[in-house]
This record gives sequence, C-alpha cells and structure tokens, in this order.
Amino acid sequence: MRGMDRKKKQVISVITMTALLIGIIIIALHLGTIKVPVLGGLQSIWQGLGIPVTVTAPLEPEQEAVLWYIRMPRILVGLMVGASLALAGAVMQGIFSNPLADPGIMGVSAGASLGAVIAISLGLTSLGMFYMPMFAFIGAFAAVSITILLTMRGGRVETATLLLAGVAISMLLGAFTSGILTLMNEYRLREFLFWMVGGLDFRRWEHVFLAIGPFLIGTTILITFGRQLNVLVLGDTEAKALGVPVMLYRLIFLFLASFITATAVCVSGAIGFVGLIIPHIVRILVGPDHRILLPVSALAGALFLVFCDTLGRVLASPSEIRVGIMTALLGAPYFLYLLRRVRQKGGI
Repeated sequence: MRGMDRKKKQVISVITMTALLIGIIIIALHLGTIKVPVLGGLQSIWQGLGIPVTVTAPLEPEQEAVLWYIRMPRILVGLMVGASLALAGAVMQGIFSNPLADPGIMGVSAGASLGAVIAISLGLTSLGMFYMPMFAFIGAFAAVSITILLTMRGGRVETATLLLAGVAISMLLGAFTSGILTLMNEYRLREFLFWMVGGLDFRRWEHVFLAIGPFLIGTTILITFGRQLNVLVLGDTEAKALGVPVMLYRLIFLFLASFITATAVCVSGAIGFVGLIIPHIVRILVGPDHRILLPVSALAGALFLVFCDTLGRVLASPSEIRVGIMTALLGAPYFLYLLRRVRQKGGI
C-alpha cells in the first residue's frame, strides 16, 4: 500500500513539474520588453518545425526576431544548464552521502573561473565568443582531474579525502584567479565579474550548439546508471558483495557529473544553489531511488532555472536581474533551513 502511495506521488510530481515547465516556457517566450502574442508565437514555432498551422495573423518581423534569436536560445540554454546542475548535484549528494554536496565540490567552478579569467586577461574574448567557454571548460576539467589524481591511492578514491581535496584545490585555484584579477584593467575586470554572476542574457544559438552534445551524452548516461548509484550509496562493502565494481562506477559518476557541470558553467557562468537545493527537494517528493531521483531532478532543475530567469526579467523590466542573483535570493533561505535541519539530525 505504501509503495502504491509513493508511486502515485511520484507520478503526480512529474506531471505537475512538466505542466509547470511548459507553462513557464510559454510565459518566458512571450513576456518581455517586446511583447510577443501567445497564439502568434506558438504558430511561428509550429511553422518553424515544419507543421503548417495558421490560427492567427503572423508575427511582426521584430517579434519574430526576438522570439527565435533572443528568447528561444536563452530558454534552451537555461533548460540545459538547470537540468545539468541539478542532476550533477543529485549524483554528488549520492556519491558523498551528504545532502549539502553540490556540483562545484570537486573544484569545477573554481577551475572554470580560472580558465575564464585567463581567456579574458589574454584578450581572447575579443577574437570570438567560443574562447571563454572553451577555456572555462578546460579549467573545470583540469581541476577535477587534479583532484581525483591527488586522492587516488592504490587504485582507490576515498570520498572523504576527495571532499577535502576538492576544497583545497578550489582555494588554490581561487588564489590564482584573484592574483590575475589584480593585474587586469577595469574593462576586463568588469567582463569577468559579469561572467561570475551567472546569467542567460546574450545567449545565442551558438551557445545551444556548444552545450547540447555534452549535455545529451552526460545526462543520458547518468540517468541510465541510476541503479548502480543506488548500490554505491549502500557502501563499498555491500556494493562489492553485489558484484559492482565500486571504483569504476565511482569514477564514472564523478567524471560525468563534473563534465555536465563544466558544460553548464562554461555557457552560463557561475550559478549557485541549483545543484544544492533542487535534488534535496526532489528527494522529499519522489524518494531516494536514484532511478527516479536523477531524471526528476533534471526536470526540476530546468524548471527552477527558467523560472528564476523569467522572474528576474519581469521584476526589473525593462532591465533585468541576472539569473545567478535570483537563484541565490531564492535558494539561500532554503539552504539555511537545510543546514539547520542537518545539524539537528546530528550531521555536519
């Protein structure tokens, strides 16, 4: 009976989140300084997909351009970034058995920041839009690789040591970043700070194409391996008794979670709290089974980030509040509540 109730709750949660996500996407596409009629916008999208639908007058050229070249890529990047951060957060919390673990725990954000500041300091951002994302991704990937290599002993990686190494690497890379910042001129310093806040403004189709491949590969594999993560959470002894190669799967999860986090950070900048609070909320709704938790976390993360971005655009119209600020404003209070709850249970 309890199993049926949980199953029903899971189905209701997924349907509700999906409906909310569709609603938020429609609102985000049509709200803004330049209003796009809902029916006209939907008609344009259907026609763009090759479906000949005519229910109202076509959009004005300006509205068409705003819909397809400003809001559409912005929303698609937001969906991928939100899903990636939440999914990576759920994986990290499972690997470390810690509800306060987040995607940046392995030094991903610090490595990406260092890569970005190097690209800016060398003046590469003026040569093309791909240089800063590329350097940010390389920095993030290098930080994760160094963290894992430093903690690997005898073919094993201890999660407690990995956690401490991630903190140390983050602090070290942060020191390098701060050192480079002190040598920058005011214009380049503003450019880096703009990236650090995290945002989806000025996202173009090039950013979508840059992120979609790594996003689809990483998320598909992680969601497929939900059962193996369930076994790892039981502990090394139990996992080995069930015939699971603990070290191999742990490295796969750590690498892929860091991979999709690095992809998200390189196209949006540093956005906090999505990977920290969303998996925890989803765990309350659907339970701890990672076969369900991982895909629903990705869905909820996409919903949360697009909602925050849309809310930031609406509240400060005709200007906007960047999505990194909105996620912090909405996520920080819940994080403090979560921290208090963990401490009351005898955790950290």
